[in-house]
Amino acid sequence: MAELPEFTIDFGGETLRVPAELPLLPIRNTVVFPGTTRPMSVGRALSLAAVRTAAKGDGLLAVLTQRSPDVEQPQQHDLHEVGTVTKVVQLLDTGAGISVAVVGLARFRLLGLVEADGMLKARLEILRDRLEGTAEAEAARRTVQRLAKELVVLRDDLPDELREMLDRIDDPARLADLVGFGANLALDEKVALLAQTDVLARLRVLIRHLIREIRVAQVSRNFAERAAGEIDEGRRKTLLREQLRKIREELGESDDQAAEADELHERVEAAGLPEAVRAAVERELSRLNAMPAHSPERSVIRTYVEWILDLPWDKETEDNLDIRHARTILDEDHFDLDRVKERILEFLAVRRLVEEPKGPILCFVGPPGVGKTSLGKSIARAMGRAFVRTSLGGVRDEAEIRGHRRTYVGALPGRILQNLKRAGSRNPVFMLDEIDKVGSDYRGDPSSALLEVLDPEQNTSFSDHYLELPFDLSRVLFVATANRTDTIPPPLLDRMELIELPGYTAREKLRIATEFLVPRQIDEHGLDRDAVSISDDALLRIVEGYTREAGVRNLERNIASLVRKAALKIAEGEKQARVEAEDLSKLLGLPSFTREMAERIDRPGISIGLVWTPVGGDIVFVEAALMEGKPGLRLTGQLGDVMRESAETALSYLQANAESMGIDAALFEKNEIHVHIPSGALKKDGPSAGVTLLVALASLLLDRPVRSDLALTGEITLRGQVLPVGGIKEKVLAAHRAGVREIILPTRNEKDLEEVPEEVREALRVHLVDHSIDAIREAIPDRG
Repeated sequence: MAELPEFTIDFGGETLRVPAELPLLPIRNTVVFPGTTRPMSVGRALSLAAVRTAAKGDGLLAVLTQRSPDVEQPQQHDLHEVGTVTKVVQLLDTGAGISVAVVGLARFRLLGLVEADGMLKARLEILRDRLEGTAEAEAARRTVQRLAKELVVLRDDLPDELREMLDRIDDPARLADLVGFGANLALDEKVALLAQTDVLARLRVLIRHLIREIRVAQVSRNFAERAAGEIDEGRRKTLLREQLRKIREELGESDDQAAEADELHERVEAAGLPEAVRAAVERELSRLNAMPAHSPERSVIRTYVEWILDLPWDKETEDNLDIRHARTILDEDHFDLDRVKERILEFLAVRRLVEEPKGPILCFVGPPGVGKTSLGKSIARAMGRAFVRTSLGGVRDEAEIRGHRRTYVGALPGRILQNLKRAGSRNPVFMLDEIDKVGSDYRGDPSSALLEVLDPEQNTSFSDHYLELPFDLSRVLFVATANRTDTIPPPLLDRMELIELPGYTAREKLRIATEFLVPRQIDEHGLDRDAVSISDDALLRIVEGYTREAGVRNLERNIASLVRKAALKIAEGEKQARVEAEDLSKLLGLPSFTREMAERIDRPGISIGLVWTPVGGDIVFVEAALMEGKPGLRLTGQLGDVMRESAETALSYLQANAESMGIDAALFEKNEIHVHIPSGALKKDGPSAGVTLLVALASLLLDRPVRSDLALTGEITLRGQVLPVGGIKEKVLAAHRAGVREIILPTRNEKDLEEVPEEVREALRVHLVDHSIDAIREAIPDRG
């Protein structure tokens, strides 16, 4: 093999021998000029091998710019023809690659490319500079020198030291390479400048470029000076900060701390903060910049600032105010609940007329499973708003709502601001679930903290303990849910608009199951809707025999069980699965509830009462027994004080009116009366059992049984008056579910029957009474 020739070059007063074949480093998006130093990061395998080989030898390395930066394994046609012979002056292994600094020595032309020893090698020819017309070249050199110094003065991002450096360069070729390296030229223009061996031609290109850059710099400076009096203080600081960052980059003094500060300042500009909040953030950033890099307080301040910047101070979604669209969405997601839907549509109608109305604070009250939580999601979908939910059940710490103060380690904002950050807008639908189950202890009272959140007069400037800055909650649509209202503090209850969601009738549950629950369960189990069907009779039997609830949660569980069994059949080869009513005992077991109750009232002293519970209405049996012994009244069954007093009032009324009612007065003097209400493990209280207790005691003392198909509710007085009670709709629905055919209600509760579905009213016979004696006559038939 013929020995390759060598070239000699002069560099810094020293003669260097350059082999005709050197390790090659392909570079992207940059050009290295002779006489300039360039730091670079190297990560490709072939390039790593070339740099390490050069560093171990004489340090000489051929550097060529790629035509396209996307090529990972460049061939000769992927590289420009002219490059630079360089010398490695610094090498640092970063673990992920190599950081290398090279100084340019001379131009070369690429003759060929060889891949050997795991690297690329360039066969090259050294290009010599041509300098003709010494006087013209000198004039060109001085012109470039003058223009470059003038540009340094105009450009704030160029360091003043460049002027001194330019003054020290007398060689036209070296000056052309130095200015060309720092010039704001496109990559192709820099490659063309490197390939130009005529020094005078290079200087002419640079003169044209510098004249253009000086004009741009003069216009920019004039514009900045004119705008200085028009821009606000924040914008001026941003411009100065940007200039400072560029100066640091030019000086090579950029560090992580400065980059962090710049990033936070940029986010402050984009966050749209109110003036007071912006001022607070600027103060914190000034403290952050003044702190040492390793101070533990830095992370605390940065976390605080980031929380402020992450909140949606000016971001909100646009409301969809199409009433027809909203009604369609609400009807798609929920059956019935007309009152709730109407209230949402009213809010949208007002929103169309008033630009910024005060958001209502709605509270859905009802038993589990009637759709309170899912209704909140439907409201958000109908309005086009984000939806966030937080459960308040069991919350006992005020800091859960208002956050912890920053003095505590690991302090964070409360749930209100955390969920607003998650929502990404300042006007979401915000659901406060289970608001009736908020507790309190030595750590504070969360319900008191909610007073500010839910008061439209105060929540325009809600202050979290962590932020200690006012945040406007007036655009948030708060929706609370509760099973009962008696556990909600009155001041908090007063701030909310209560909307009751009572239980569903059997027919309503059938429609809900047919239109919503069955299709949803089929979809969730990955089945085709045509492959599984459940008959209406089967669904109705599930409602009446396998569930006894105000909502539809257990109904959906039973439907899910049937769909799973159908899926098993289909997986075993059947094409379709249909469930009939007669299949239920085999698939779900025997019914848990029965509607036959007449046989349970087969002797005197037993009556059926209607009660309200947090999970809907229910029926209860009152049992009374007469025993020889010390006269008096014994009460069992976990009865509260109010119910005990109702029993005593009923007995006193019967004793006072015994003669007119045909009751033997001796029964009160010689016997003890025992009243028991089953389900003894459950606490019971309230005045509405007064009529039920009265009828049970009257039945016992008259020795005549109460009608088996009748249930009662109402409060009584010592004069025998029957007073109105609450929860009528829930109680009437419970009576209908339990198979009762007639009910006795106070006359003054007649208006509440309008809320009861028509099909239930038609199925029941309602007796309205004003006096206890009327209730006794209706409930206890005469013998004969």
